Amino acid sequence: MVAKSPSAGKSAALLISICFALTACEKAPSSSSDVPLTEVGVVTVKPKSVQLSSEFPGRTNAFLIAEVRPQVSGVLLKREFREGSNVSAGQVLYQIDPAPYRATLARAEASLGSAKLLFERYQRLVQTHAISQQQRDDARSQYLQAKAVVESARIDLNYTRIAAPISGHIGRSTVTQGALVTASQTTALATIQQLDPIYVDITQPATTLLELKENLTSGQLKSAGKGQAEIRVMLDNGRIYPHPGTLQFSEVSVDESTGAVTLRAVVPNPEGILLPGMFVRAQLQEGVSEQALLIPQRSVTRDTQGKANALILDDEDRVLQRSLVTERSIDGQWLIRDGLHVGDRVIVDGIQKVQPGMQVKPMPVSEVPTHGVNTIKSDAGK
Repeated sequence: MVAKSPSAGKSAALLISICFALTACEKAPSSSSDVPLTEVGVVTVKPKSVQLSSEFPGRTNAFLIAEVRPQVSGVLLKREFREGSNVSAGQVLYQIDPAPYRATLARAEASLGSAKLLFERYQRLVQTHAISQQQRDDARSQYLQAKAVVESARIDLNYTRIAAPISGHIGRSTVTQGALVTASQTTALATIQQLDPIYVDITQPATTLLELKENLTSGQLKSAGKGQAEIRVMLDNGRIYPHPGTLQFSEVSVDESTGAVTLRAVVPNPEGILLPGMFVRAQLQEGVSEQALLIPQRSVTRDTQGKANALILDDEDRVLQRSLVTERSIDGQWLIRDGLHVGDRVIVDGIQKVQPGMQVKPMPVSEVPTHGVNTIKSDAGK
């Protein structure tokens, strides 16, 4: 039997004591008061007064378009306008060589004079029965035909001066001085577009048209006359166009293949800011909602079915999940139709760190500031 040294016994006792102490520490429950609560940013739902409007994408089109073509053939002597300028209806744009048409008119007038004298002589002779009634009628017919030839020659001579059919902005000329043009040519010499007023065409589903008509009838849309609604145009750079227009609901047809309709708005364009083909957004002014509930868009999540949800806090600062019905967006905020009430506290920041049932520490955050009038945008056309 081997004897143990006193130092070895003390070391073993110390080791056993340490093990017991570590085991006791692992089994000791930690106090819940030592775990800090997760901080989340919240906003309190408050009613607001907002001006509602619907916004639709559209493109501008010229109010009138006229392609300038020759009605007689000939050589162009000169062009009377500057490309890219504004022209007035009746203004001479091109001059075709009139010499051949003057000669034709002179011959026609000479033939007319001869036919007139013959008819007048036969008119007297038929009264004395010196000639037959048939001869007199033939002379009258030749006289009327000669008059028609003169009138036709005069019209052709006038057509050598090619005038603008409408007032508007004229583009580039496709021909130059000395070019030969023909009355049957398909290529236009130039194109004139009337840009004041100008059209804004908006393509929307037929259901949107029905809804807009109902809102106009009920007075929810601001009326600009019978069957018309007032619109504001937002330019592509985000600025509001200064002149309001009118959206017309008459003579609208549905595209059978797509079920869409094209609504046409007439907008004044005195400064020529709007040009054909520009992309704009048309805003329809609706009524004022005095008790609108708005929350930041970042506080709303979507499930796999696309339904909106938000996390709110109860009286004990515990997280609850609430289903929402969103209607429109405005400057980073959602207009809530259903699911929230005045005074609800909605979690905005820290959503990823919490789950329903957790107790959290709420920290108020400032709401998204709005500038000027609160204009709410609809999702139509997106």
